[in-house]
Amino acid sequence: MGKRHLPFGLLVGLLAMLTLLAALLGLRYGSAGLSLSQVFSGLFRHEPDSPTARILWLVRVPHVLACILAGVGFSVSGVLLQTATDNPLAGPNVIGVNAGAGFATVLGLCLAPMAYALLPLFSFFGAFLTTMVIVLVANRAGGSRITIVLSGVAVSALLSAGISLLKLLYPELSLSYNYFSIGGFSGVTLDALMLPAAILFLVLLLSGILSGRLDLLCLGDAMARSLGVRVRPLRTMALALASASAAASVSFAGLLGFVGLMVPHMVRRLVSGSALRRLLPVSCLLGATLVILADLLGRVLFAPSEIPAGIITAFVGAPFFFVLLLKRGNRL
Repeated sequence: MGKRHLPFGLLVGLLAMLTLLAALLGLRYGSAGLSLSQVFSGLFRHEPDSPTARILWLVRVPHVLACILAGVGFSVSGVLLQTATDNPLAGPNVIGVNAGAGFATVLGLCLAPMAYALLPLFSFFGAFLTTMVIVLVANRAGGSRITIVLSGVAVSALLSAGISLLKLLYPELSLSYNYFSIGGFSGVTLDALMLPAAILFLVLLLSGILSGRLDLLCLGDAMARSLGVRVRPLRTMALALASASAAASVSFAGLLGFVGLMVPHMVRRLVSGSALRRLLPVSCLLGATLVILADLLGRVLFAPSEIPAGIITAFVGAPFFFVLLLKRGNRL
């Protein structure tokens, strides 16, 4: 007998409730604990100058919203990448998003050391342009799943070497880049989330429109072509959407690792079938919940000190990756 799953509507409802609960915990707990009454009072009463309201609106609300957007962005990117490449080990870092964002950020710090407000734009365009280069190189080499992955590995190695070179030439940049490379939400503001939120909404909309055709890529290139799918343009579009989703998240969350790898595998255990129209909403909810909880743990474990969320996700994600590699290694 096949594995039994919860009805899709019930699963989405339960995960939505879990996300809301995690968000409430994220608003309530931190270096300064708040009661539930204080949380609701600070959120909904017009007392903008009260200490509780300032803690909530200046720190915790941006934190929680940033966690939700980052969880959605990296998870959607992982689902699209694994669908487009038919590679269960694919994640946003495989196609060079992390390396592209990191190189552009370090370059931005070199060119404009004081222009911190521009760093999210540098990281976004670095990640996105890197992916476009990888897609172009892969298409010239045939556009297959293997060439895309290998192109990503090669470009990532090149950009990582570039990052190391810039850090040697400008040693004072190491501290700023180290936090970005770990991934976290310290200092994030609501204004910094507006553009990434718009990009993620557009990515989700286009992914939903293309979901039926993207599902056919899992049948293999030959079968997809026989069903009338233009494989190379569709795969290019999927990679572009995955890149935009991850790059939007990288622009404010840094190189938050493993979320895009873990969440799609967890979702496939919860959802029957592999249809994107089911995987995407469940991935958004589960990814948001996991990142909120990782950020919350980082804020309360050693309060008042704060551990970046990227350290928490790395502690969880690295063992997950090893287990996944051992289980699937002989099939890759």
